[in-house]
Amino acid sequence: MRKSLPLLLLLFVLTACGAPEPEEQSIPDASPSVPAPAVSTPRSEPEPDPEPGPEPAPAGSNPVLEPEPEPVPVQEYDFSQPVPEREAVELEYFDDAAFVGDSRTDGFLVYSGIGRGANLTSNGLSIFKLADKKALKIDGQEYTLLEALELKEYGKIYFSLGVNELGYFDDDGFYRNYCAAIDAIRAAQPQAVIYIQGLIPLNEKLIMESSGRDYLTNEHLRVYNDLMRQVAEEKQVAFLDLYNLFVDEDGSLPEDASRDGVHLRTDYCKQWLEYLQTHTVDYETMYPEEK
Repeated sequence: MRKSLPLLLLLFVLTACGAPEPEEQSIPDASPSVPAPAVSTPRSEPEPDPEPGPEPAPAGSNPVLEPEPEPVPVQEYDFSQPVPEREAVELEYFDDAAFVGDSRTDGFLVYSGIGRGANLTSNGLSIFKLADKKALKIDGQEYTLLEALELKEYGKIYFSLGVNELGYFDDDGFYRNYCAAIDAIRAAQPQAVIYIQGLIPLNEKLIMESSGRDYLTNEHLRVYNDLMRQVAEEKQVAFLDLYNLFVDEDGSLPEDASRDGVHLRTDYCKQWLEYLQTHTVDYETMYPEEK
């Protein structure tokens, strides 16, 4: 029993210190190693650089905004006033004009020297007969002045009636018929500038000496002029104030202006023409929304 003690002691020491473990041997694979195929990843096109925007405002500063431009207001034409004076136009301005009226307008076309414009007049014509009286004969066919106005396109219409109506004493009928006449003219010539020519004053003394027609008075003529101005404003057409061009300090037509107190002499017809040349208005000025 004593001889086995050292052997037991040796086993105890070896166990406590740990015997070295055997080295691990690698076992080769049964199949040869084959490298894996390379996988190509598609390359995307480079994104374009974004366009540079406005630089940010510095911290703490307020950006200044440009104010929106204010719309320019359209200047409205004042139809309550006569056509204002402006630089004179050449006579060619009247090449596309039509003159609708009575014997006064006919005399103007003959003696003023205008030499152009359509003569659509009838002696003795009144506003009450304008739509019915076959006053013109063209190519053998009879027309009213309004019907004749439809046969051609015009740029300006000069309208003047009112002296022969003074004997009717129907102011309301005069106004209503004048409104209807302007409506008919506009329907026939929608793109034309329509001028209502106010009545030239009378010389009552010469009228009584030449014809004795006592109903032709300036007092009643002024009433008609006021009604015609009212029509011009309501229907939005141009008004020409011929009365104040020719009236003298007595509220009458000067004696040297006429032989019979109604129709004008040559020199005064020329003054009438000069007035028309210096008192014109453009269609676009009157109706800017239709420009």
